[in-house]
Amino acid sequence: MNQERGNFGSKVGIILATAGGAVGLGNVWRFPFVTGQNGGATFILIYIICVLLIGVPVMLCEFMIGRRAQANTARAYSKLSHGTPWKWVGFMGVVTAALIIGYYGVVSGWTLQYVEAALTNQLHGSPQYFKDYFLQFEHNPWRPVFWMAVLVGITHFVIVRGIEKGIEKASKLMMPLLFILLLVLVVCSLMLPGAMAGVEFLFKPDLSKIDSGTFLEALGQAFFSLSIAMGCLCTYASYFKRDTDLLGSAFQIVTIDTLVAVLAGLMIFPAALSVGIQPDSGPSLIFITLPNVFEQAFGDLPVVEYIVSVSFYVLLAIAALTSNISLHEVSTSFLHEEMKISRTKAASIVSTFCILMGLLCSMSLGKWQWASLFGLPLFDFLDWFTANLCLPLGGLLTCLFVGWYIDNKLVTDELTDGGMRNVGFVPVFRVMVRYLCPIAIVLIFLHQMNVI
Repeated sequence: MNQERGNFGSKVGIILATAGGAVGLGNVWRFPFVTGQNGGATFILIYIICVLLIGVPVMLCEFMIGRRAQANTARAYSKLSHGTPWKWVGFMGVVTAALIIGYYGVVSGWTLQYVEAALTNQLHGSPQYFKDYFLQFEHNPWRPVFWMAVLVGITHFVIVRGIEKGIEKASKLMMPLLFILLLVLVVCSLMLPGAMAGVEFLFKPDLSKIDSGTFLEALGQAFFSLSIAMGCLCTYASYFKRDTDLLGSAFQIVTIDTLVAVLAGLMIFPAALSVGIQPDSGPSLIFITLPNVFEQAFGDLPVVEYIVSVSFYVLLAIAALTSNISLHEVSTSFLHEEMKISRTKAASIVSTFCILMGLLCSMSLGKWQWASLFGLPLFDFLDWFTANLCLPLGGLLTCLFVGWYIDNKLVTDELTDGGMRNVGFVPVFRVMVRYLCPIAIVLIFLHQMNVI
C-alpha cells in the first residue's frame, strides 16, 4: 500500500505542494484587512511571533504523525494511538476537510466566473454595477454551480494523476505562477499616484489599535492560515520521504505563506487608497471593491487595466485551486486506503460528493431557503461550524496527543531523523505542544465564541 501511495519526488515539490495547500483566498483578502485594522506593522510582528510559537509546533505535530504512520490522516492517528480513542482525532480531520471543501469549492468557483468576466472585458462600470453584478451572479441558480463543478473537475484531474505526477507537478507550475502574478500586481499597485499611503497603512505601526483582541486575532489568523487541523498537513506529510527535514520544511512553508499574505497587502492597499476606497473584508473586497479599484486606478490605461484585472483573478483561482487540491486529497487518500479501492475510484467518489455539497451550499444562498441549519444557510453554517469548532478542537487534540500521549522517543526520532539532526529543539518543542499551544488554541476558541 505504501508503494501505491507514492511520495513527493523532491524537496522543492514538498515545499511548494504543502505551501500551496496552506495558501488560499484567506491570504489574499483576510490577512491584509485584519492587518490594517489591528495596527499595521505591529500586527504583522505579532502575527509572525504567533506563527513561530504556535503555528510551527502544531504543523510539526501533524508532520510527525503523517510521516511516521505513512497513512491517511484517520489511519495515521489510529496507528500511533494503538486503537485508543485518540484515533477519532484523525477521523475528525477527514470529516472537517470534507465539510470545508463543500463550501470552499463554491467560493473558489466564483473566482473562475471572474476570470471569465475579466477575460471577456465585462468588469467595467459604476460601483453599483459591480455590486449588482456580484449579487446577480451569487443568486443565479446555476452559474455558481457550473463554475464550482469546473473547479472540482480540474482538482479531480490533478488528484487522479497521483502524488508526484499530479499534486507535485501541478504545484511546481502553479506556485511560481502565483508568485509572478502577485509580484506584477504589487509593482502595478505601487506605481499608482499616492500609493505610499497604502504602504504606510500596512506597515506603519499604530499602537493605539493594539489590545488583547489584537493578539487573539493574530493567533487565529496564524492558526487558520496554515491549514492546521484540516488533515491536509498530516496527509501530505505521509508522502514525505524519510530524510525530509521536518523543522526546516515547516519554516520554509510558513515563510512562503506569510510572504504571500504580506505581498497581497502590498497589492491591495496602495491601489485602493490611491483612489480613495477603503477596502472591505470578505467577498465584497474580492468581487465588488477591487473591480471598482481597478476601474478607477487604471481606467485611463485600458490595456493595463485588462492585464491587472485578468492577472488578479487568475491569481485568486490558483490560490483557491491549490487549497482545494489539498482538501480533496485528504478524503481521497482515506477512501483509497480504508475501502481498498483504486485511487481513481476514490477520487471520483470525493468529486461527486464535492459537487453535491457545493450544489446545496450554493443554492442555500439563493433559491433553496430550506437548505439551512440552525437558522443559517448551509453555506454559512459549514463556514461557522468548521472555523469555530472543528479546527480549534482538532488542533487542540493534536497538541495534546503529541505532547502527552506519544512517547518522547518517537518525537525525538522524528524531529531529528533518528539522531541525524540537532536534538536541542526537542525539549522546547515538548513544552510548546504540552502547554503553550493548547492554551493559545483555547484562547482562540473562546475569542471566536465571543466568550472573551
